[in-house]
Amino acid sequence: MRKHSYSSVILFLLVSLMAISGCKSVLQTYHAPDVQVDSLFRSSHLISDDTARIGTLHWQDLFKDSLLQALIQEGIDNNLDLKTAYSRIHQADAYLMQSRMNNYPELNANASIEYARRANTSGNLSHVHQYQAGVEATWEADIWGKLKSAQRADMAALLQSEAYAQAVKTDLVASIARNYYTLMAYDKELSVTLKTVETWKKTVDVMKDLKKGAKVTQAAVVQSEAGLYATEVSIPDLKRNIRETENAICYLLGRDPGKIKRDSLTVKEFIPLFKTGVPAQILSNRPDVREAEFNFRRAFEMTNVARTYFYPSLRITANGGLSSNALSSFFNGGPLVGGVLGGLTQHIFNRRANKTRLAVAKEDQLQAFYNFKQKLLNAGQEVSNALYSYRSATDKIGPRTMQLNSLNKAVDYTQELVRNDFADYSEVLIAMQSLLAAEISQVTDYLQRNEAIVNLYAAMGGGWQ
Repeated sequence: MRKHSYSSVILFLLVSLMAISGCKSVLQTYHAPDVQVDSLFRSSHLISDDTARIGTLHWQDLFKDSLLQALIQEGIDNNLDLKTAYSRIHQADAYLMQSRMNNYPELNANASIEYARRANTSGNLSHVHQYQAGVEATWEADIWGKLKSAQRADMAALLQSEAYAQAVKTDLVASIARNYYTLMAYDKELSVTLKTVETWKKTVDVMKDLKKGAKVTQAAVVQSEAGLYATEVSIPDLKRNIRETENAICYLLGRDPGKIKRDSLTVKEFIPLFKTGVPAQILSNRPDVREAEFNFRRAFEMTNVARTYFYPSLRITANGGLSSNALSSFFNGGPLVGGVLGGLTQHIFNRRANKTRLAVAKEDQLQAFYNFKQKLLNAGQEVSNALYSYRSATDKIGPRTMQLNSLNKAVDYTQELVRNDFADYSEVLIAMQSLLAAEISQVTDYLQRNEAIVNLYAAMGGGWQ
């Protein structure tokens, strides 16, 4: 191609670009979803700035138990769901790197050998060889911002995958802590039950002695034995619960089922809760909410990409290389060939592909918006539930303590009254059964408070730091 031919191609492309650049942009500017969060937290009066900061604490600063800290760290290192989430980040990062390279030309090398048999005017056949080698570069001008929007969509997908991994980590930390406290609660229930069994055995012996003294009947002895057996029968279930909880923790840690080292159940509070307003940073700290917003942004940018397909695309292709019909002359510097091709492509009829692409993209964006709102509603529910659960568990501690004090006195008093023929044996049985139920309930109260703290920590986005 001669010099003025190249100039004509370049001039044509420049004029086309100037004409197109004068058109109005087809892309829309992204804005965060507009949602109302003022009444999202039903128990907002229970949250203070101090309480809100619980979500920004590192899990080691909240959970002081060294054994629990070791379990959480093991889970972070070995949990398979978390490793899968990190793998998704690597995938998204690879797509983003590829998306960034779309701004550069595509370069391909090629080499070919053509052999043909051709007949001349006299009817004789001649053998023709054609040897070619060269390179070809193709570049698409990002006139309407399609490539830029696709790159922004891939960036949002990367941020979404990172937020997803943080959400998995938050859930993992909370799940390990919940199961750890549940395991200690089962240990405490088993200890209380075993202690109660020993008390029942002494009661049975007392009843037998009273029977010999004709102070109670055989019915009292049998009734006391039934109470003993009723208490003993709960022990196998408690041991089963302990084993299953240990196995659940092992699953979270990515290890084979086995024993779990733990401390004993404590009544120590982690953090006090005060009654003031709700800070706005609660939602911004939750990784699942950020994941949903990044997903909405990705869908928004993909809708922009779909819009660009309604407009012409500009592609420029340049190629160059060597071509010869003799192998010897090819290696000795055969003739150099090359060319530049530039053109605009506008779809006229493509069987509704563009309209379908845009319609589907808009629905994806709408679904992403609904998912974002659902995440917000779930956040409000979790925070509200955790706050009220903590308050209700805390409110029960005082009355429960007084109940236990009264029941312990009731057991002592009724046993003494039975010995002196001032009370019926059934009063002793009722008092002991009530005492056992109250002691188990106290364990449940402390477990509920611990779980409420864990749930509040996770609900406010804690655990992924």
